[in-house]
Amino acid sequence: MKELIAKVTKLIDVKSIMTLTLTGAFVALVSGGSIDGDKFMAIYTMIVGFYFGTQSNKKD
Repeated sequence: MKELIAKVTKLIDVKSIMTLTLTGAFVALVSGGSIDGDKFMAIYTMIVGFYFGTQSNKKD
C-alpha cells in the first residue's frame, strides 16, 4: 500500500498537472471549434518545451 501511495505522489507534480491541464484545454478548444488545432499545438509545444528546458537546466 505504501508503494502505491509513493507512486501516486510522484505522479502529482507540477509537470504532470501542467501536462494534463494543457491536454484537457487542447481537447476542449479543438472539439468546441473555438481554436484551430495547429495554432494551439504550436503554443502547447512552446510552453512544454520552455518548461521542461528550464527544469533540466536547474538540475545541472
